[in-house]
Amino acid sequence: MKIGFIGLGTMGAFMAASLQKSQYKLVVTDIRRDAAKRHLENGAEWADTPKSVAEQCDIVFTSLPGPPDVEKVVFGTDGLLAGAHAGMAYFDLSTNSQAMVRRVNAALAEKKAFGFDAPVSGGPKGAETGKLAIWVGGDKAEYDKHKKVLDAIGDQAAYIGPIGSASVAKLVHNMAGYAIQTALAEVFTMGVKAGVEPLGLWKAVRQGAGGRRRTFDGLIDQFLPGTFEPPAFSLKLAHKDVTLATALARELGVPMRMANLALDELTEALNRGWGARDSRVAMLLQEERAGVKIAVPPDKIQEVIKQDA
Repeated sequence: MKIGFIGLGTMGAFMAASLQKSQYKLVVTDIRRDAAKRHLENGAEWADTPKSVAEQCDIVFTSLPGPPDVEKVVFGTDGLLAGAHAGMAYFDLSTNSQAMVRRVNAALAEKKAFGFDAPVSGGPKGAETGKLAIWVGGDKAEYDKHKKVLDAIGDQAAYIGPIGSASVAKLVHNMAGYAIQTALAEVFTMGVKAGVEPLGLWKAVRQGAGGRRRTFDGLIDQFLPGTFEPPAFSLKLAHKDVTLATALARELGVPMRMANLALDELTEALNRGWGARDSRVAMLLQEERAGVKIAVPPDKIQEVIKQDA
């Protein structure tokens, strides 16, 4: 079986190398042939176009900067779509848009080929070591057929749902990270300006309740099941804490945009009469604005936790 790999940048080069380490035969291409030097030396074949890659391979991967690049590689002159054939599976490892991956999947389906969005998370180090999450959206039966190949790239390949689901999961993950990053910058600058040494501050907070818990596990007890009573920590107490923090920031002259947004949310929730409920009840305001209702059965949540363990 030949596997095609298009896009040998920092992430792609490592992932393609991982496939070679697992003894898969590769056909590769990139806008720079030099990017494939190591892979060619290790036995990969060069193809001049994405069309040629698709014609020769049963599975094709792309690792590209974004939607415009995927569009060009798939739909452009001598693109992947022109060489696609029945039964071929295409996995886009890029961080892509839901609209683009759905469009690609629909075009491939006309040729009886299968498209998957398969964004990865773990960064260059994870790509090099194989410590990568690969989130996959598309046809489940076809995903199962190719799971072994995905396992050669990352240690956490997981089926998410229909086409486009994985791209959404990746965007949720990344956006949460950058929002948290912004909030951490705010609170740490406040703490340092208040006179606390940075290393000592970091050592302290990483042992607190939030520091000891995986980021998204904070959704387990209240938000996902939609259960806010009895409170683990009441809204009125949380409102008091955030009020104190933002007041300190004002005294110090530290801008706190994210923190003040959080205070506004807690204040609105408090004005709804939710003070005695769990502090996470303020998250219901966003559910209302988005027009969605989240209520996951607790036993299903525990099943996931047990599987991960």
